[in-house]
Amino acid sequence: MKITTLPTLVLGTASLLMFSACDKDSSTDATTSGSTGPGIGTPGGVELTTDLPKEVIEGSPKPKNVPNLLPEIKKFPKFLVPEGTVLLSHKKKVTSSDDFPILGDVTLITDGEKETGEGYFLELIEGTQWVQIDLEKSAPIYAIVVWHFHGEKRAYHDVIVQISDDPEFKSGVKTVYNNDYDDSSKLGKGSERPYIESRYGLLVNGQGTKGRYVRLYSRGNTSNEMNHYVEVEVFGKPE
Repeated sequence: MKITTLPTLVLGTASLLMFSACDKDSSTDATTSGSTGPGIGTPGGVELTTDLPKEVIEGSPKPKNVPNLLPEIKKFPKFLVPEGTVLLSHKKKVTSSDDFPILGDVTLITDGEKETGEGYFLELIEGTQWVQIDLEKSAPIYAIVVWHFHGEKRAYHDVIVQISDDPEFKSGVKTVYNNDYDDSSKLGKGSERPYIESRYGLLVNGQGTKGRYVRLYSRGNTSNEMNHYVEVEVFGKPE
């Protein structure tokens, strides 16, 4: 993980942002969802960057009949975090609602490998399922980056991201992202717009929420009913 100090500006204050990448192309800005005014993450912070996987697209696009779908993101906005923010999730313990994954192992989610081929992703059964990362210590969380499956242009349903100090997520739960527009997962109706998977991932603004555990939900996708994860990165500032 690399943090640079270039001053920058991102348009939009919504929690959905497509990730600023350490590519040569990453100097351009992207369209953001639900913009209500100028926002740069943490004012006065430093730019957050991460390594991106290669682009490998197979098959035809599948995100059909998804209401309010965001256009495909092809440029990279920049997102600022407090100085001293680091990657907290690498090699941390992961659990899931599916005790017997169809493919892969939960350890793939925090192993640092972001390619999309066989052996790089976790596949969970149909229905609303979750994966959960234990950061071992509670810390303010500023960004969460998610790659579900970027080998095909598909959209995942009911993507919800929550933070808590309670491993059971029964108390002190903060929802920092929710694109379940019809409350089909019964976790509350979300206001974020569904998006198309790509190698740039989904960046969720952690809003400085303090917590030890990060839980991510989904409910199938526009290609099939299964749930997938290639990698999840959680960035925060250790206390």
